Parts: sequence; structure tokens; C-alpha cells
Amino acid sequence: MREGESESEPLLAGLTVLDFSRVLAGPYCTRLLADLGARVIKVERPGEGDEMRHNYLQLEEGRTDQSTYFIRVNTGKLSVGVDLARPEGRGVALDLARAADVVVENFLPGVMARLGLDWPSLAAVKPELVYCSISGFGQAGPLADWPAFAHVIHAMSGLTHLEQDGDPAPRVAYLQAADVLAGAHAFGAALAALWRRARTGQGAYIDVSMLEALVAAEDVSYGSVLNGGAPLPGPRPAMILHEIGGRWLAAQSGGAPQIWPRLVALLGRPELAADPRFATPQARRDHWPALHALIREGLDRFESVEAAVKALTGARIPAAPILAPEEVVAHPHLAERQAFPSVPHPARGSVRVTATPFHLDGAPVRPAGPAPYRVGEHTRAVLREVLGYPEARIEALRRAGAIELAPAASVLPR
Repeated sequence: MREGESESEPLLAGLTVLDFSRVLAGPYCTRLLADLGARVIKVERPGEGDEMRHNYLQLEEGRTDQSTYFIRVNTGKLSVGVDLARPEGRGVALDLARAADVVVENFLPGVMARLGLDWPSLAAVKPELVYCSISGFGQAGPLADWPAFAHVIHAMSGLTHLEQDGDPAPRVAYLQAADVLAGAHAFGAALAALWRRARTGQGAYIDVSMLEALVAAEDVSYGSVLNGGAPLPGPRPAMILHEIGGRWLAAQSGGAPQIWPRLVALLGRPELAADPRFATPQARRDHWPALHALIREGLDRFESVEAAVKALTGARIPAAPILAPEEVVAHPHLAERQAFPSVPHPARGSVRVTATPFHLDGAPVRPAGPAPYRVGEHTRAVLREVLGYPEARIEALRRAGAIELAPAASVLPR
């Protein structure tokens, strides 16, 4: 038992997840399941594996399959190298599905059906299976067969348009929010389906759309537009970015009724609370340019961002400095929260990753173990121990090119 870890059995101990997913949305979902104790069997294409193995940042000189991107979202999983293009490989995948409780995939709609591994095919052999498909636009509809990455979904969601506002051209969003939100929704929906199965024995098919996940995350404009109002493009009123002494501050002047009176009192401008231009939330939105200038003028009296943040947060006004990733990683608050745990890595000794973003029973949820070091490093163990394949059958599958057998891992997930 590691220091600070809950003494109870992991929440999902005994659950087996068959993970056909790659890149981000599906792997993020199954990383959450693995962190909570599920055995996640990740099916990778022999040779290349998950394409994100070859992404930024490579950790091992002379190799291109050890990116920090891949490691972060695949900790705690078992890699089984299976060639789904071969009938023998599809047979292995079908046997793995029979042994699984949950299946997660994020291929383009129709791919799993062509492989004979879609929901109808697997439900026929295991009706109690929980099967989750994540795709850009959902499994049905005119756009279902469009390929999608987060950038494309951001454009289709209306958020690129909302973020452009008065800028001469739209901007590329940095955060791959559509993938992470879709993965988190899939995680929650799969657990809900397992709860129903525990009560009724009934399986489930879950269809998660990245587009709908991103639209659902927008908090103002869609509620307005759906009911006859206008959208509210960015930048949002009440959200302040201000430079003090070469550093930048983020602060909030609205969003909750008590923030505004606290702010005018702190800035020494109590008369603004009664000014007709700023007396109501709508009035403050209508006159935001003038109000913004007055707030910035008030913030200029602070000698530094640190002094402004101390005063603002002391008055219970949300504020923070704008940090670079290097500052975030070194921040004492996140250190105390154990937000950047380490996992073993054969070539590096250990690699730091981001943590699952919740604590359980007063302790952080730690990664279940390392990410798969090589494609197929757990193939032999899974086929032998989970499926009961004899060694002769495993060797025959290897000779047929249906599976990949990499050297066994020295450190296994829990």
C-alpha cells in the first residue's frame, strides 16, 4: 500500500475492459477506468501500435514509440498486439470480448461492423456487455461518417465562431476539449450502464458524440439561441485579463451577485455600484467596455500581480496569476494534491504524468501502473491467463501474423 492511498479495494476491482481505442478520447476514458482498478486490455495494431506512441515528447533516444502523450493516457493498461485485419486476429478479439465487461472503441462509424466486432456482433455472444462507441459526430446522422479531430469538432460546435468575435480571423483552439469531454462522458455513461447491469443483468450500447459533448459544455449562448435570444460571443464580459509589472492577472468581476459589490469596495469606487450604467448584470454587460476600463484603472494601483491576487482573493473575488506550464507543474498547491504522480518506465526509471482529477476517500487516485512499454508486451500473459490459450495456440497465432509478442513487461499494472 502506497503512502496516502486508500486501504479499501479499488472501486472497479474485478472489472475487465477491452479497449480498442486510440489517440485521446477513448484512451482518456479507459485511463480513468484503469486508475479505479479495472483491468484494461488495450488492443494495439502490431508494429505501429497506437499512433500517439509516436507523438510529442519522445522519452527514449533511438526510438519513436515512447511519447509522453501516449504514456499519460495509457498508464495502467495491458497491451495486446492483435491484427484485426486477419480472421485469426478477429477471433482473438472476439474471445477477449467474451471475457470483458466493457468494450470501448473510437473508430470511424462502420469500421467495427466491417470487422465483425460491433455492438450487435458482440452482444450476440455476450448480451450483458457494456459497449461504448466514441466518435466525432455520433453513430447516426448525415455527418456520422466524417472523420474528426478536436480541431474540426471545435469548428462545428460554434465555439471557434464564438471565440473569434471581432477578430479579423478565427483562431485555432489550444485545448483538445472535445476529446477529453467525450472520454469523461463515456466514463460516466459506462459506469451508469454497469449499475443497471448489476440490477437487471442487461447490457448497454453507448453512443458518445464529441460534437455534442462540446456543445453541451458551452454555458451561455446555446441556452439563449435555443430560446430565441442572441449568442454571447467572447471575450466574456466580467472576465478580466490585466497586466501589472510585466505579468498578467486573471480576475472575475461578475458571475455571482456578491462579487460586484466586493470588487467596487476593494477598488475604492463604491459609487460605481449605484451608477445606472453598472447597477444590474445586464447593464454591466451592455456597458462592459467602459466598466472594463474603470476596473483596469483600479487594478493599476497594485504594485504587482501577487499583491493584486492577495487583495482580490482576500476579498473573496476570484483571481489568479496567469501561469506557464512550468509554473503549474512546480506549484505547491498541486504538489500537495499529488497532481503529477510518477509511473515506472524501463528506460527512464520513472515518468511523471497527470493524475486523475479527483480524490477518493481523502486520497488521490493514483495510476494503476506503467503504460505499455512495447506493443504486445502483455499478449502472451493475457491470452494464457485470461483466455486460457495453450502455448501451442499462441505460437500458431504468432506464426500466422495475427498477434504480436513483445518481451514481457518487468513492471505490471496492479
